[in-house]
Amino acid sequence: MVFSLFGYVVYFQPKFRVVRIESDGAHEAMLSQNQTPKAVKSKETKSSEEYEALQSFLRSISSTATLPPYVKGETYSSVRGVFNQCLITCAVLILATGAGHPIGFSAVALPQLRNETSILRIDEDMGSWIASIHSAATPLGSMLSGPIMEAIGRRRTLQASTLPIVIGWILIGTASNHALLLLGRVVCGFAVGIMAAPSQVYLGEISEPRLRGLLIGTPFVAYSLGVLYVYALGGALQWRQVAYLSILLPVLAFVALCFSPESPTWLARRGRFHEAMAAMSRLRGDSDTAQRELHELISAREKEKARGEETIPFFETVLRPPVLKPLLLINAFNMMQILSGSYVVIFYAVDIVRDSGGSLNPQLATIASALVRTAVTVLACVMLLKVTRRALVLVSGIGATACTLSLAFLLSQGPGSGVVPPALILGFVAFNTLGFFILPGLMIGELLPTKVRGLCGGYIFCLFNALLFGFTKLYPDMKNVIGMAGVFGLFGASSAIATIVLFLFLPETKGKSLIQIEQYYQKPNILWVTRNKMDNGQSI
Repeated sequence: MVFSLFGYVVYFQPKFRVVRIESDGAHEAMLSQNQTPKAVKSKETKSSEEYEALQSFLRSISSTATLPPYVKGETYSSVRGVFNQCLITCAVLILATGAGHPIGFSAVALPQLRNETSILRIDEDMGSWIASIHSAATPLGSMLSGPIMEAIGRRRTLQASTLPIVIGWILIGTASNHALLLLGRVVCGFAVGIMAAPSQVYLGEISEPRLRGLLIGTPFVAYSLGVLYVYALGGALQWRQVAYLSILLPVLAFVALCFSPESPTWLARRGRFHEAMAAMSRLRGDSDTAQRELHELISAREKEKARGEETIPFFETVLRPPVLKPLLLINAFNMMQILSGSYVVIFYAVDIVRDSGGSLNPQLATIASALVRTAVTVLACVMLLKVTRRALVLVSGIGATACTLSLAFLLSQGPGSGVVPPALILGFVAFNTLGFFILPGLMIGELLPTKVRGLCGGYIFCLFNALLFGFTKLYPDMKNVIGMAGVFGLFGASSAIATIVLFLFLPETKGKSLIQIEQYYQKPNILWVTRNKMDNGQSI
């Protein structure tokens, strides 16, 4: 997996080089400012340890740190640095694959549990609880993930999430009644909620701008692989055996993350500058490059302090336009994504294929949908190296809308038959995955400002999963009331609305540093087409 990811990067990227430019004096100016009485006065509002750490760090780095981390046309990580970023990403991917197991588990467990010979035989209502209760518990984990990752770091939060998911699978595998089965699903959902936001934030903060889209998108490849893994096992094994085999990857992920560095952004904001420098040097493969990028992070942090922004309460910060604008966009899209059926098709894959009609075996069609989702997710991550974010999501939205509305029209004329209904479902899965499926993680990792990325990321996933629980729980009733034609009509209408919203409001972030993206939202930009297109001579 590591070498595959590394190979994609090397093939699609231009030759890696580090450009050295003479000092412009900004580093020395910053150091001298910290020695003035003004800086001494500021010691009253910060701990003396942090102040001394900043002084020590600024004196220890060279003047090459005056450069911004990204210059148009420059790739600033060495090959070793890119390999390290890919290697660390793969540690996260192992955990993300494990997170995909409980998402796909209900699709293989429900048909087995409905069987007359099943010891824990279920009816339709209990089946809807088993499918949806995972998403009911995920919001609690997501809500806690923000404060936890701000307190102990992104990497340690990911490691901590492995314990409850292992416990959850043990409860499911040993369940002797419905209550224990539901409890296991709740614990697994809680664990997935804890790991969701930190994985996206962590990858966004360790990756360089040109690789950020690829690396942030890869967890969705892992989720898809996790779903496919469970689907494949469920076709050959009993659901209890599937539960026990799902313990393996979380344990491997914990071990792999022991060898990964903490996010340098989090370390710098905690005043641990020398640790941040060590982590950044490992991630960029070159100390001068790491100094330049870390210097800009520290400069932005000091400017926030100078403006008094660090003392502003969290909720007051959220209501400020630079935070509120991306926050509203992300939540609006998340709601439309849920209504477009992205996850319902995973939770109820076998049922949806069967109810839509057609000549293909529902179990085989479900496995085919998982294969398509996995392949398209890989394709989308590779395309993010060359294709703009906006182009990818607009193609995704238009294609998903066309497939679902076509299927809704077909089913409105009568029961589905032949290969057309399953083909349209697979087409919907492909187009939906191409952009809609991976975009939420990209948006959290890129659009949110650094100072609120951890807390807001957790709250976004909390709201997302609360809505997902409600929609997943209501799906059987909705299907009975409006029929499959109405279901796919709703999916199509939601996909169309999401496409329009993204066309109007989503900024293009390909190749932009996180600082540049923050600067975009600090301007009076609302619609992308009416944006201020120039920022210090660089298009943004």
